[in-house]
Amino acid sequence: MNALFHASLGITDFWTFLLGTIFIVILPGPNSMYVLSVAAQRGVRPAYQGAFGIFAGDLILMVLSACGVASLLKASPALFYVVKYIGAAYLGWIGLQMLIGCWRKLRAPAPAEGEAAAVPAPVKESDPFRKALIISLMNPKAILFFISFFIQFVDPAFPNPVLSFIGLGLICQVISFTYLTAIIFVGARLAETFRRRRRLSAGMGGGVGAMFIGFGAKLATATL
Repeated sequence: MNALFHASLGITDFWTFLLGTIFIVILPGPNSMYVLSVAAQRGVRPAYQGAFGIFAGDLILMVLSACGVASLLKASPALFYVVKYIGAAYLGWIGLQMLIGCWRKLRAPAPAEGEAAAVPAPVKESDPFRKALIISLMNPKAILFFISFFIQFVDPAFPNPVLSFIGLGLICQVISFTYLTAIIFVGARLAETFRRRRRLSAGMGGGVGAMFIGFGAKLATATL
């Protein structure tokens, strides 16, 4: 299999790439946590909108990696610091907004039993696709993956490296789609529980917000 992929697509160490990508994708990160929270609070369709935003963001990162932006960031530490601090600030801001929303939900008077299903807060969120796209582009796990891991499996001597990047990109997107689909349906099954239990819903929002602040801090301390 390694020889087949190397001969046809210029991909080296295919199994290493496949297993490494699977493990990296399933590690908790901003992308999966955002999709899970949208699925639990708003349902399957908005969650898939968020998932497609993540796919678009990952595709942009792949293209930038293929165009040599990874080498540019490595050669220009100042540019890398600008990118990572902007990303860290954005992730921290999202986390702070989630924590504020959690606090407001806990402080709000409990709705009457007949009003429990009509919680207005999730509806006020921004478009899931757009927000997920920005989260994906600022995701420290994705940035470091495409800068340092992704490009290692392209044979520099292969005459058509575009095919190599397309092949690696398709593998990444299939794995990501499978994982996010599982997360979406898990979150959707939890949606009814969260609608009935205001404190549990607020607790999840606060927990995800705290994780986003942690992701921002991780990106702020990341190095090449």
